[in-house]
Amino acid sequence: SCIRGDDNLQSMLVGTVMRKIKSRTWKKQRYFKLQDDCMTIWYKSKKAGKPHSTFSVTDVEAIREGHQSEVLLSIADEFPADRCFTLVFRGRRANLDLVAESADEAQSWIRGMRKLIENLENMGEREKLDQWIGDWFRKADKNNDGRMNFKEVQDLLKMMNVDMNEHHALRLFTMADKSQSGTLEDDEFVLFYKMLTQRDDVLRVFQEYSVDGQKLSQSDLEDFLREEQLEGDDIQQHAKELIERYEPSDAAKLLNAMTFDGFLMYLGSAEGSIFNPQRRGIFQDMSQPLCHYFISSSHNTYLMEDQLRGHSSVEGYIRALCRGCRCVEVDCWDGANGEPIVYHGHTFTSKILFKDVVNAVGNYAFKVSEYPVILSIENHCSVEQQRVMAQHLNHILGDKLLKSTLDGKAPIGLPSPEDLKGKILLKAKKIGGLEESFNGMVEDSLTGEFSDEDEVTEIDEDNLHREIPSYCLSHNILDKSKQRLSKELSDCVVYCKSVHFSSFKHSRIHSKFYEVASFTESKARKHLREAGAEFVHHNSRQLTRVYPSGFRTDSSNFNPQEMWNAGCQIVALNYQTAGEGMDLNDGLFSQNGNCGYVLKPSFMKEAEKRFDPETPQKRDGYQPVVLTIQVISGQQLPKVNIKEDSIVDPLVRVEIHGVPMDQAKQETRYIENNGFNPVWYDTLRFTIHTPELAMVRFVVEDYDKTSKNDFVGQYTLSLSCMQQGYRHIHLLSKDGTSIPPSSLFVHIRITDLE
Repeated sequence: SCIRGDDNLQSMLVGTVMRKIKSRTWKKQRYFKLQDDCMTIWYKSKKAGKPHSTFSVTDVEAIREGHQSEVLLSIADEFPADRCFTLVFRGRRANLDLVAESADEAQSWIRGMRKLIENLENMGEREKLDQWIGDWFRKADKNNDGRMNFKEVQDLLKMMNVDMNEHHALRLFTMADKSQSGTLEDDEFVLFYKMLTQRDDVLRVFQEYSVDGQKLSQSDLEDFLREEQLEGDDIQQHAKELIERYEPSDAAKLLNAMTFDGFLMYLGSAEGSIFNPQRRGIFQDMSQPLCHYFISSSHNTYLMEDQLRGHSSVEGYIRALCRGCRCVEVDCWDGANGEPIVYHGHTFTSKILFKDVVNAVGNYAFKVSEYPVILSIENHCSVEQQRVMAQHLNHILGDKLLKSTLDGKAPIGLPSPEDLKGKILLKAKKIGGLEESFNGMVEDSLTGEFSDEDEVTEIDEDNLHREIPSYCLSHNILDKSKQRLSKELSDCVVYCKSVHFSSFKHSRIHSKFYEVASFTESKARKHLREAGAEFVHHNSRQLTRVYPSGFRTDSSNFNPQEMWNAGCQIVALNYQTAGEGMDLNDGLFSQNGNCGYVLKPSFMKEAEKRFDPETPQKRDGYQPVVLTIQVISGQQLPKVNIKEDSIVDPLVRVEIHGVPMDQAKQETRYIENNGFNPVWYDTLRFTIHTPELAMVRFVVEDYDKTSKNDFVGQYTLSLSCMQQGYRHIHLLSKDGTSIPPSSLFVHIRITDLE
């Protein structure tokens, strides 16, 4: 049905031979074909007896045309760009680089894939569900006869994480088998699935508000929106819209009413989710100075895995920028043939060309956000290669590179994200200050002398007594000498001059608004414990960057919340490493259009307000809140154990991340052997002293009494983005990608602490 009249999809159904490219030397032909479900791409080697592979269109995040990946760039001389394309997958799965036999065939696949992705994005809730049920049907119909016998149904229940006794399963099977054929055909299977997923928890709510128990009249729905969902503005209009949008039955629509099916659709939709849709797009004032925003930032952006042997790749930059990251790190060293290279110095990570990084940044900087990107340069190059760096920046980025203050006058403060739209800023050392370029004081010598204290001391002195691999030591002690800077590179630095930090007192008196200090996580932690209010005050005037300690050779992350509590803007995380740190980062930046800038609370922006994260109750306007979460149920949690017959024993942990007084965790009970539709009705309560900074993380785990619980799924968001009432939480996997239709159903209340 998806292909009527679409030539591209017609030819994809027939199939095409293309080359799959893994490197300059690994280029093998594979036969690629779209399956009839218009959802699955199937491919295999031409050799008989080789197994086939498949992937789902839902796994594809983007299609890049031409030589837009490292692998395809490496064979650019062999295959023209118009035959090449790259499929980029969600999460951490490797790209698929392909070369078609002709430019037309490549276009046919590129257009066809984009069409399929667009169809998916435009699919309604109902179609998504039907699609999902259809997928299960195909997986379970082992003998491909288009119907399902009881044995196949039992296997399917295992696959779906359902532990149902045989008697109950047989009863449902018999009820669904309307034709009494002993097998379930299409519609019968849909009926079986519906009985299986009957939502008694939602039915209870529906019946509480439905006057006749059959439907919600418009006024019943208005009561529900007012009393449970705590919606204020124009409830009448909203109730009308919800019926229009989610009610599947035309008969009910004519009555201005909502059936149980419609109610379920609404609660499962984006509007029924825990994240407030009004905070999805850009809703914040973007015209304040840069230092008033938290900025989504990446550390060692060039690495795809760990810091010792990891693969360096331009792909790291593309992925980070496409996730909304606005500050990327470039570690530059002298390379062969006068070309600077980027890699993790003195380690065994691979090396990439500086100019390739700049190219990727130029191409991808503004794909998902038009707000400025900061290139944080860690410069280990000779003056000669610094000149080459400056040439590449100017030549490749052109007008995108910010070369002078915005109005051409001596500035008095940092510009705003709005002022800097579409601009790339360099953060690096600079000869002299910003003012000097306005009163002609810059010396004519081509290089300035600098003592390089800064980021070469990656490894904290207080950590030196720990065991350090020897190559790190040489790196640390190697170069405390003077470093020389090229004037050309220095001139590319405008609003972000890297400086060495001595003390808050010194900064208060001497530092300029365009100076940026960088701290390792341990230094930052020391400052925020000893002088929290000072740190917050410092960050109300200028930018601060915090990066992971050199000891995290596994590229693990610290918890960014601590640093945000002190108002640090550029908290650099290893984007390539999944886990709590990145969950919090994704959670904070999922608001405001995922543009990479989130406005700090007002009490952290005004220099005269003294906010100390250690004593939140002392600030003006202090109003703690109580967050009450009733965890009601879970739906179709993914299997974690590959072991065929293991079913999850799920529990939900709710974590509050915020100022130290607000850090807290509570858990529900675990439910034995039910990942399909566990029911808890457990209530968790938290008192939150600084709600403006609080993040809430929901984690589902598989309880194990003998070992560490297994991770099942999570969802993180700012407390300020939470909707109240009955809400679904759509869970994400370890690497932050969605895993539909896995969800939690909760009831949320936020009240002032009296």
